[in-house]
Amino acid sequence: MLQTFIQIVLVGLAVGAAYALVALGYTLIWNAVSLVNFAQGDLVMLGAFVSVGWLANRLGMPLWLNLGAMLVILGLFGAALAGGIYHPLRNAPQLSAIVATLGLSMALQNIAVIIWGPQPLNFAGPLGTTSVQLFGSTIYAQYLVILAALAVMMAIQHALFQHTALGRAMRATAQDAEAARLMGIPTARIIAFIFAYATMLAALAGWLVAPLSYVSSDMGVNLSLRAFAATILGGFGSIPGALVGGLIFGVIESAGSFYISSEYIDVIAFGVLIAVLMFRPQGIFGELELERP
Repeated sequence: MLQTFIQIVLVGLAVGAAYALVALGYTLIWNAVSLVNFAQGDLVMLGAFVSVGWLANRLGMPLWLNLGAMLVILGLFGAALAGGIYHPLRNAPQLSAIVATLGLSMALQNIAVIIWGPQPLNFAGPLGTTSVQLFGSTIYAQYLVILAALAVMMAIQHALFQHTALGRAMRATAQDAEAARLMGIPTARIIAFIFAYATMLAALAGWLVAPLSYVSSDMGVNLSLRAFAATILGGFGSIPGALVGGLIFGVIESAGSFYISSEYIDVIAFGVLIAVLMFRPQGIFGELELERP
């Protein structure tokens, strides 16, 4: 029983790590420009397709090289989104920008079908179907790759935010973009970089989960929905909340699937989310904002 429990937790943490990567993108963009990017999940899909359908299958690029190339390409695409979608609508009602991201989501799904076709693509990943023994439990090595990738990205992000001028500029822009601009910080460039970084996080999540399923035009839909729910669970706008919320959501799904039924995963996971929000509406790490009547 203990081995089974360990396996359930490890799988849940790995799946939750993928949710956390996407949730961090939601959080970073929200903190910077108060925008919910509903195309975040489709950037998961786009990253996987660029890596597998183009760089690997068509150009024959080696696995690790195509990962780096894919992240650069998607980072540039994310920066272009900041200039092409957010910047023109920055002074428009917030709903306009949200609708624009919804339109982008549908456009990306259709473009993916046109370019790569409707049939899902297989992606073996760096380790294929290799399994490892851990604490007496058997688990796909790819799950451990996902957990390791999240740990590495968190270390990089901490170093970036806390120990570089760029990171300090990002934090200043997120706290008050207008004040940061008046202090000489090029906020437009910083916002473009935040979009680029959030897009790279989503693309990395797509590259990591693709070996566990398929690469398809709708692969990011469910993942982004769960990542968004994890963001709310952790506390919208909280970076630790995005991380912890994603991991918790993944473990809840894994445990619910095993102990109850995989048919009720959504009911279980979102039921827990609703229950938490009933007692703590701001989420685990969120701060309750009080407004004067």
